[in-house]
Amino acid sequence: MGDAVLESSPHPVIVADRTGVVRLANAAAAALLPGLAVGSELSGPGPRWLADAHAGQERTAHGPVGARSYRASGVTADAEGLMTWWLSDETDHRAARDALDLERERTAFLVEASTRLLSSLNARTCMDTTALLAAGRLADATVVIGPRTGRRAPLVRAGEDGQVTHDVLTADPADMPGLAEALQGFPPVPSRWIDPDTAPPWLAPGGFGELGSVMITPLPGSGGPAGALILLRRAGRTSFTESEEALAGIFAARAGAAISAALLFAEQSSVTELLMRDLMPPRLHHYDGVEFAGGYRTSREDQHVGGDFYDFYPAEQQGGESQAVLGDVCGKGLEAAVLTGKIRNTLQALRLVEPDHERLLKLLNGALLSSRHTRFATMVLASVARLAHGIELRLTSGGHPAPLIVRSDGGVEVARTRGTLIGALPEVSARTFRTVLQPGETCLLFSDGITEARGGPSGGDMFGEDRLSAALAECAGMPAEAIVEHVQVIAADWVGSGRHDDMALVAITAPRRTHLSAVGGHGPGRFTA
Repeated sequence: MGDAVLESSPHPVIVADRTGVVRLANAAAAALLPGLAVGSELSGPGPRWLADAHAGQERTAHGPVGARSYRASGVTADAEGLMTWWLSDETDHRAARDALDLERERTAFLVEASTRLLSSLNARTCMDTTALLAAGRLADATVVIGPRTGRRAPLVRAGEDGQVTHDVLTADPADMPGLAEALQGFPPVPSRWIDPDTAPPWLAPGGFGELGSVMITPLPGSGGPAGALILLRRAGRTSFTESEEALAGIFAARAGAAISAALLFAEQSSVTELLMRDLMPPRLHHYDGVEFAGGYRTSREDQHVGGDFYDFYPAEQQGGESQAVLGDVCGKGLEAAVLTGKIRNTLQALRLVEPDHERLLKLLNGALLSSRHTRFATMVLASVARLAHGIELRLTSGGHPAPLIVRSDGGVEVARTRGTLIGALPEVSARTFRTVLQPGETCLLFSDGITEARGGPSGGDMFGEDRLSAALAECAGMPAEAIVEHVQVIAADWVGSGRHDDMALVAITAPRRTHLSAVGGHGPGRFTA
């Protein structure tokens, strides 16, 4: 009865004793393994992997039979030690499992690639990472070519050893089939059609050996091609398949996006740096026997420019009138800084045609009202003229805190100037204050970020003009740079780690023991009373 069940099973069934002699083989087994019969050795017509499993008294085994994959499950039949082997075709199941494993492996590779490629905004690092990832997973060696600049293009090679080398491609891409198209962003000829014998000498790394197959894939970027990826395999290895070509295309899309983003970031950083260079406050120094010093601190440590600004416009000729300006644009950050740049450039042009402060502020007010900016500003103008034994100052405020003047005896005066905001009303008014600085005396221009800074013991007290005046009283006779540094230190200590507005300072000092007509207008020289 048992033998009849085994004989009728649609699955191949083989019964063998301890010595490997076949005692039963049903019709399905005989059809699968021709020559297998009762009394034959299992190791004869049977597959070697099955005979080895039987000899080792294993219970499961896997192996090929012809072009198919089979699983054998063994069961001990009785006390005589007979083993019954049930064979099942698992070719389709194994193929599906292998495909799933391959897909998981490729997904893991693409996830790793995305993570590593997006970890840097440096174009060279992205090209290096692209070459290394592809050499480790897709090919024996890789070449990454970046976007061309004129007749040159950056080139990176990587091999299985994990090393990268950098070069510059100067050859004509048209010398290699498919490369020119890839660099232009078009899919080249499929890789399996490219003849390795047509590869130029510069392609493979030194010592690579004979080329077996070549794959060229464009690196698509944002708004344009980001270069090309070339994959190389040695002779003797299998050529690239359609599936591998598809994986390379997906990888190249991610790599191209990363390289393109890095190139765009570099371009934007370059432009930003260029613009920031013009927006940054100038470095002040001695000019025409007068000391100028400036200090600037933005409201945020991660920004270099903000709403406060100052600038210096030297005299057109020796002994003429120089001009300094300090102002505060409504708001903070880059948007406010852009308006400060416009104000500084407009002032630089207007001062050449209008020396009078009040009329100059009216012209500036009209220029701001006619622009698309909706912000307003406050500022104070200081015109500086050298005298035989001092400095003559003209000070005019446009809605800005009045400057403070430190006399040689330590007394602190408030410049009697006032005016209306600039860029807010159709008409503006201002009053100019004139004074003379004797040697050792200083005029300090400052923004309300200093006086309105909150901090102190309670953390919320305003610094105020009284504290600023007290700090300046200690600075009588000090150089301009020392005064600016002193005020900055005191204000920073007052604020501590709390939030604050932009802070700007400009000190104008008539130096002690200095000849005000120093050679060339620069350097201290000697003062002769």
